[in-house]
Amino acid sequence: MDILIWLAPLSVLLGLIGLAAFLWTFHAGQYEDPKGAAARILDDHLDAGPSATPVSPQPAATRPARR
Repeated sequence: MDILIWLAPLSVLLGLIGLAAFLWTFHAGQYEDPKGAAARILDDHLDAGPSATPVSPQPAATRPARR
């Protein structure tokens, strides 16, 4: 039962830390535009897609033959 003396205040402290972190992000503007972020993922005009010109492979570096 002595462990409850430590666990109860610890759980309250962790809850207050979580609440403080949430309030900090709320005041920092993390949740300003949730609809815009959801719609931005669907915009195709921002996606450049694959390159239209093929990329030629680079020549391998030559090294002397082993003896």
